Amino acid sequence: MSNFPTQLLIDGQWHDGSGDRRLAIVNPATEETFAEVSSATTDEISQAVEGAQTAFESGWRDMPPGQRAELLRGLAKRIRDNVESIAQLETRNVGKPIGDARWEADAGAKVFEYYAGSIGHLCGQTIPVARGGFNFTLRQPMGVIAAITPWNFPFLIACWKVAPALAAGNSVVLKPASLTPLTALLLGQLAQEAGLPDGVLQVLPGAGSEAGNALATHPLVRKIGFTGSTEVGSKIMKLAADDIKRVSLELGGKSPNIVFADADWQRAATESPMSVFANTGQDCCARSRMFIEQPIFDDFVNQFVAATESLKVGDPTLDETQLGPMVSAAQREISESFVTEARDAGCNIFTGGERQGEHGFYLNPVVITGVKTDGRAWCEEIFGPVVCLRPFTDETEMLREVNDTNFGLTAGIVTQSLATASDFKKRAVSGCVMVNLPTAGTDYHVPFGGRKDSSFGPREQGQYAREFYTTVKTVYLQA
Repeated sequence: MSNFPTQLLIDGQWHDGSGDRRLAIVNPATEETFAEVSSATTDEISQAVEGAQTAFESGWRDMPPGQRAELLRGLAKRIRDNVESIAQLETRNVGKPIGDARWEADAGAKVFEYYAGSIGHLCGQTIPVARGGFNFTLRQPMGVIAAITPWNFPFLIACWKVAPALAAGNSVVLKPASLTPLTALLLGQLAQEAGLPDGVLQVLPGAGSEAGNALATHPLVRKIGFTGSTEVGSKIMKLAADDIKRVSLELGGKSPNIVFADADWQRAATESPMSVFANTGQDCCARSRMFIEQPIFDDFVNQFVAATESLKVGDPTLDETQLGPMVSAAQREISESFVTEARDAGCNIFTGGERQGEHGFYLNPVVITGVKTDGRAWCEEIFGPVVCLRPFTDETEMLREVNDTNFGLTAGIVTQSLATASDFKKRAVSGCVMVNLPTAGTDYHVPFGGRKDSSFGPREQGQYAREFYTTVKTVYLQA
C-alpha cells in the first residue's frame, strides 16, 4: 500500500503534529525507513480528549443502539474490503508474515461485527427489593476511553479495544505504539469512511513518555485500556491513581507448556514450536517454558528441534514464510542477551540464535535445555524466539515450578489423562488453560486475561468486555 495516513486524527481532521518530533517508521525486513509519522504532544492529546468528550456528550452516547450497530457493521465492511491493504501495511511495518497479517486483518472485521451484534445485549437487571418497590440496573457508557496498544499485534489489538468501547457508547482516543502506528491510523481513516461521527474515534501516535502520560493523567479520561509491558503498565496505574481512573491492564507472560509421556507427544513436539515462535516469539502468550516428562524428554527434544529447524524464516511478504524478522534491532539484541547468558551459564543451545542475511532484524529460533529454574531465560519474559525445555518426574514439584513466576497469563497441558488435566486446570495459576491444544491463542468472543503481574482489571473480549467499558447504575422506584 503506497498511500496511508501519517498525520494525527483529531476531531475528524488530519493534522501534522505541532512538535518537532516525528516517528521514523522502519521496515524490519529491510531496515529501510519508509515513512515518518506525526507524534502527538501533550497539547494535542488534550485537544483530542476534549473533542472526544464533546462527541460523546453531543450524540454518540444517546444514539439509538441500532444506529450505532449499523455504523460498526459499516466499519467492519470497510475493514473486510481492505484486508489486503491492511495486511500489506502491517507486514511492512511490523515484519509479520503476510499470511498472519491477512488473518489478523480479517479477524479485526469479525471483532467489529461481533460487537455490533452485542449492542442489544448491553442490558441491566431487574432486582426484587426486600423493603418493597422496584429496582433495576442500567449499563451505561463511561465517557472517554484511552486505548493504548502495543507493537506486536497493532491492528488486531486496536480492534479488540476500540470495537467494544464504541459499541457501549463511549468515545475513544487511541494511542498506538510508536514503532507500529500505521494500521491504527488506517483504522481511523476507515472509521471516517464508514461514517462514524467526528471525534468518536481519535488516533494519535506518540511517545509513551509524553502522549501516554498525558492520556493517563487527563481528567476527562474515565478509563484506560492498556496492553503492553508490565513495567509500563505499572507506571500507567500510578499515573491514573491521582484522579482514580479505572484502569485495565493486559501485560506480560511467561507461559508454561507441559507434555506428559501418555500424550501424543510426537504431534506435540511437531506442532508446539509455533506455540512459542509464532509472531517471532513476540507474544505475551508465548509458551516459552516447556516441562517434558522425563521418559520422553530426549526424544521429544530431538523432534522439537527438528520441527523448529524446519520452520521457514525469511521474507514476510512471501506466503510460505512462517517467521519474519523481529520488530527492531533493539528487540533482537534483548533476545540475543538471553541466549548469550544461557550459553555462558553452561546451558545447551540446541539450535538457533544466529542472525540471518545482511539486512533485516532476523533471529533464528532458539531451543535451550539445561537452564536452571533461577536462570534469567527461565524466569523473565523474553518476547523473542527463545524457548527453554526442562524434564520433570514429580507432578507436584512440576506444578510448583509452573506457578513459581510473577506471571499467570496462559498455560498448556498435553495428556490423555482426564484426571491429570482436570487437576492442572484447577491448580495452575493462570487466566487461560488449554488442554491438548499444542498452540497458544485467544479468540475475540471469549474472555482474555491473566493473574498476578499479567493482568489487572476486568477481562477483555467477549461479553466480558461490557465490564471493561460500561458502568452500572442502580435505579429504585417506589409505587
